[in-house]
Amino acid sequence: MDGSGRWAARNGVSVADGHRAGTRALRRTVEAAIDLGIEALAVYAFSTENWTRPPDEVADLLELLSETIDGELPDLAKQGVRTRFVGRRDRVEGWLDAKMRALEEETAHLETLQLWIAFDYGGRAELVDAARRLVADGVRAEDVDEEALADRLYAPELAEIDLLVRTSGELRISNFMLWEAAYAELVFTETLWPDFGEAELRSAVEAYAARQRRFGARAAR
Repeated sequence: MDGSGRWAARNGVSVADGHRAGTRALRRTVEAAIDLGIEALAVYAFSTENWTRPPDEVADLLELLSETIDGELPDLAKQGVRTRFVGRRDRVEGWLDAKMRALEEETAHLETLQLWIAFDYGGRAELVDAARRLVADGVRAEDVDEEALADRLYAPELAEIDLLVRTSGELRISNFMLWEAAYAELVFTETLWPDFGEAELRSAVEAYAARQRRFGARAAR
């Protein structure tokens, strides 16, 4: 979910208002995903590196997450959306962590779409933490394989990513789900996140559907 700051500058509003416009885009995108029959959607809300932003902006982002938990996400729950958070929790203040956990519990029975919100998340951090768990669990070097590591990711039940959409014209994945996106198809769009919606998601899905996924194998003739 990239481009809220640039969107704010273009529209003459505050960065905080740009991020709030991004929250509305999240709702549009989730509802569009439901219409398209998508069963799981992961969004990058706050990275491990975002803590280095100006303190006022960080505070605004944390407050916005709180507002979203109170407003948009319960409304999406009425449409069958289960919300789950993926990432570190040790730097999240207790009151906000409690809100996150409460929403996860309240929506745990919903099945229309699983919404994964990556918060205080970094792909490298996830792999480092998984490696630490291997050591803590006493796994011998000769027993370390893909399954052993995958079982120790933040959310082992999160399926591998099929399609990764990057907004705002940036041509990089920015440390997002490095393990899960190993074979993801990539779609890049110039659209800034607050302007993203059904048309952009549908276009990305159509581009994905037109591709032949080989997973490293040679295409059949």
